Amino acid sequence: MGHNTILHSSIQTPLGRELQAQGVTLKKSSLMYPIFLTDEPFAKEPLGSMPNQFRWGVERLGEFLGPLVERGLCSVIIFGVPTTKPKDEVGTLADDCEGPVIQGIKKIRQIFPSLYVAVDVCLCEYTSHGHCGILCPDGSINNDKSIARLSDVAVAYAKAGAHCVAPSDMMDNRIQAIHEGLKREGLAHRTSIMAYSAKFASSMYGPFREAVASAPAFGDRRCYQLPPNARGLARRAILRDVQEGADIVMVKPTMPYLDVLADARELAPDHPRACYHVSGEYAILHAAASAGVGDLRAMVEESMTSMLRAGATLILTYFTPELLTWLDHPRAC
Repeated sequence: MGHNTILHSSIQTPLGRELQAQGVTLKKSSLMYPIFLTDEPFAKEPLGSMPNQFRWGVERLGEFLGPLVERGLCSVIIFGVPTTKPKDEVGTLADDCEGPVIQGIKKIRQIFPSLYVAVDVCLCEYTSHGHCGILCPDGSINNDKSIARLSDVAVAYAKAGAHCVAPSDMMDNRIQAIHEGLKREGLAHRTSIMAYSAKFASSMYGPFREAVASAPAFGDRRCYQLPPNARGLARRAILRDVQEGADIVMVKPTMPYLDVLADARELAPDHPRACYHVSGEYAILHAAASAGVGDLRAMVEESMTSMLRAGATLILTYFTPELLTWLDHPRAC
């Protein structure tokens, strides 16, 4: 057999193994931490199905984020959880100036000026019916009214100081509507759009919906989120969002859709590519570790590596705090 069949020689030493990584190395700047802000200003409410995660009040953001910024946290994405005011059919609370999102953006920009602030743009947390858009009388989505409302919300977040708006609603043509809204207000030059381009109708969102109280009051979201078997539709959605002006494209969830993430690398090679390691994936790894299936750190790091290998350049994960520490204390190669 020829010498080119010998592989063990490449991985006999720590440096040799590192050289085989081919750039697939996790960095702190690759991590974005999803955080939940409630309108109780001093809240710290544990989320039962998501170990070590909380709903935070805006007045506790310094206490919460300060240690993480010191450890190298580069970015967060904000989700609002209104609890003290009534929701309505058009999600008025989404861009409430006194609400947790806009107040949270301003607070973070004030006390952590170097932190990159992205904000989820959707209506499900704020509508009385729990769907991601405005409804027609028959209960179906009114897409035109929905994208106009989403554009208004995104503009409000940009005005408050968000570096990035991230529409997760999966309405048709909302990237274009948001881009046009930002241009009209003179904000497009300083506000990025991170599109949830391939967001699937997944069974792994349960803990998140509990965290933000956003479960639909009726029906489900399969008429606007992608079917899990619709790889071709996901490719079309990625291309459309790029053409409409998205600065970053995202795949959500991650582990069951690594093939789609690899597709995003092919379809948008010059764009940053994000993936969202969702609440169910987070809970599964914690449950597996608790059951003795494997070491939590090893399983998380292996999962992160698979995302980078598939083409991710940004990973949204609830494991960000642990990863910031682990990156400072690498395991022996």
